[in-house]
Amino acid sequence: MGVSLIMGHEFKLVMLVALMVSSTYVYGVGNFNNDFESTFGGERVKISGPGNSDLALTLDKYSGSGFRSKRDYLYGRLDMQMKFVDDNSAGTVTTLYLTSDQSTGRHDEIDFEFLGNVSGQPYTIHTNVFSQGQGSREQQFHLWFDPSKAFHTYSIVWNPKLIMFLVDETPLRVYRNYENHGIISFPKNQPQKIHASLWNADDWATQGGLVKTDWSKAPFTAYYRNFNIDTSPNGQWRNHDLNANSRRRLRWVQKNYMVYNYCTDWKRFSQSFPPECKHAKFN
Repeated sequence: MGVSLIMGHEFKLVMLVALMVSSTYVYGVGNFNNDFESTFGGERVKISGPGNSDLALTLDKYSGSGFRSKRDYLYGRLDMQMKFVDDNSAGTVTTLYLTSDQSTGRHDEIDFEFLGNVSGQPYTIHTNVFSQGQGSREQQFHLWFDPSKAFHTYSIVWNPKLIMFLVDETPLRVYRNYENHGIISFPKNQPQKIHASLWNADDWATQGGLVKTDWSKAPFTAYYRNFNIDTSPNGQWRNHDLNANSRRRLRWVQKNYMVYNYCTDWKRFSQSFPPECKHAKFN
């Protein structure tokens, strides 16, 4: 497994800490058969590799595919190595996210969605946070590498003070808990399952739906591997935050690779921006 150099420091690519609702905990590369279950797609969900540590999702003209964790989590850190659909991936969406029970209408959710594109054009990383059923807090990014050519680690840190999205230990986004300002709710009470999927969304995913899925390229495949779960109550996620180096990396990403930020969308929020936006610039 490779490593990534961030600001002169060497980081391991796979580091996952997640606090489970139960008091038990484990650490190490997980077994997809033991920890996850298929949600749709049947044989399009394929588990392989030593210790069942590799999983492939396939999308064809009949169906996509997906899986979810068997257990619920409340706070922690999720890391997953992923490699996306290559060549012409327009119309496809690969996901990694956490969500509570959506049937309540007041669910919490933390989203990574990876929107495909035509050959040679970059993937778009779409992030969003829902609290008590309220979302519409999107930020989108391109990447400084081709995510379809090799595995990279995509991470979500979730603790009582923040939600952080990272790629190979480089932060893309920090969504802070501003409940003490009385301006917005924060996901903090509802346990969430880990979900992942590959599906067709060519009505909106690529250039606003202008570019459709080329089914002559099907089947499409995305790959997941080497997830870890550490539910230790002493995990580093509890106090995880930006330091000087990661703050510089965050600013570098947002300056050079952010392509959408709801907190600067004057057209969408013509009257006033969401109240947390005035604080977000200080991350």
